[in-house]
Amino acid sequence: MSGAGTGTEDRDWQRLDKWLWCARLRKTRADCARMVEAGAVRVNRQPVDKPHYRLRPGDVLTLALGDAERGVVRVWRVASLAARRGPPAEAQSLYEDLDAAAS
Repeated sequence: MSGAGTGTEDRDWQRLDKWLWCARLRKTRADCARMVEAGAVRVNRQPVDKPHYRLRPGDVLTLALGDAERGVVRVWRVASLAARRGPPAEAQSLYEDLDAAAS
């Protein structure tokens, strides 16, 4: 059953955990949700711990990847919302890697 206002999801905004899964950050959507809940994601410099956060194109994600010993931080700008979880090349078109742009 859908709630109020869900008709615009995937057109104007998308759940953070769903977008991360479509961008192939983790193998399952549940893993993406756990990553968000663990505090490993910031959106526009603000900590986010809700997998249902409404992500929009233009948002900047800061992702803490890896473990405590080999921590890696990635910064991505959301280029578009995902229509589906496609192949890696399609997933990479969902974001702009701001770390690569700085190099």
